Amino acid sequence: MVDNNISLDIVIYNLLIDALCKEGMISKVVETVDMMSKQGIEPNVVMYTTLVDAHCKEGMVSEAEDILYTMRKRGIELDVFTYTALVNGHCLQNEMDKARRVLQLMIEKDCAPDMVTYNTMINGYCKAKRLDEAMELFHEISQKGPILNTVTYNALVQSMFQLGKVSTAHELFRKMLASGQVPDIVTCTILLDGLCKTGHIEEALELFQAMQNSGLGLDIVPYTILIDGLCKAQHIEAAKELFHQFSDSGLKPNVYTYCVMINGLCKEGLPNEAYRLFRSMGDNDCLPNSFCYNVMIRGFLRNSYTSKATQLLTEMVGMGFSADRFTATLFRNLIVHSNKSNLL
Repeated sequence: MVDNNISLDIVIYNLLIDALCKEGMISKVVETVDMMSKQGIEPNVVMYTTLVDAHCKEGMVSEAEDILYTMRKRGIELDVFTYTALVNGHCLQNEMDKARRVLQLMIEKDCAPDMVTYNTMINGYCKAKRLDEAMELFHEISQKGPILNTVTYNALVQSMFQLGKVSTAHELFRKMLASGQVPDIVTCTILLDGLCKTGHIEEALELFQAMQNSGLGLDIVPYTILIDGLCKAQHIEAAKELFHQFSDSGLKPNVYTYCVMINGLCKEGLPNEAYRLFRSMGDNDCLPNSFCYNVMIRGFLRNSYTSKATQLLTEMVGMGFSADRFTATLFRNLIVHSNKSNLL
C-alpha cells in the first residue's frame, strides 16, 4: 500500500498494530507507531489500549504505565478497556495491591468497571491465594453491581477447592444456583476436579452421573479427572470400567488419559496390564510421548521390573525423549542400592 501511494488511516494502523501485538512483536509495534506519527496520524484510545494490553501481557507493566501517561498528556481519556488491561497486567505480575488501586481509580474517574474488570481482579486474588480479599470484592459487587456471572463463581469455587475449603465451595455453589446462574461445563468440571482432589469420590461420582444425564456434552476432560480420582482412591476396577466407556460415548482417550490410567494400574501393582495398555495406545492414534514413557518406566521400577524398565528407557531415548528428574532419581537410587548390596 505504501509503495503504491495508497494513504493509510488510523483504522489500517489499528489493525496492523493489533496483529503485531498478538504476535508479541513489541519492537515492530514501536517502529510502526513511529512511522504512523511521521505521517501525522495520532494514536486514538483504541490503539493506546491495544499497546497497553500488549505490554502488560509481556510483563512490561511500567512501559504500559508510560503509555497511559502519554495518553493523559495528550488529553485522551482512558476507557474501561484501557483500565482493565492495566488491572490484568498487575494481576499477571501478582501485584494485587496495585491492581486494586487501579480499580479504585476507575471508580473515582467515573469509569465504571464492568464484570470483565472485576473478574480479572477476582481471578488475580484467587491465583495469589488471597481468597479473603477475593470474597471481599465479591460482596462489594453483590451490593453495588454489576450482576455477578458464572465466570466469577467459577474462579472462587476453584480457589476454595484448591485451598481445601470444600464446605465453603459447596456453600458458594448453592448461592450461585440461588442467584439464578446456570452452571456450565466449566463449573461442573471445576466441582468434579475439586471433589476428586479432596477425596470426596462418592460425591464426584454422583456429580459425574448428573453431568452425563444433563446433556452438557462431556468431552475427554471430565472423564480423565474422574479416572484419576478413582485411581487415587484405589477404586481401580471402577477406573478401568470408566476408561472403557469412552468408545460408547464416541470419545477417544488422549495421551494424558492414558498416562493417568497407566499410572493407576502401576500403583495397584499391575504393571503388566499397564504395559499392555501402553502398547495399545497406537490403536487409538495416540502415540506415547515423553511423559507417558516416564510414567511407564517409573511403574516398572516401583514394581521391581528393573530389566523391563531399562529396556523401555533405551527405547525412549531412541525416540528422542529423555528421563525426567523423577525417573532419573529412581534409577540413581537403584544403582546406589545395588552398589551397597555388592559391597556387603
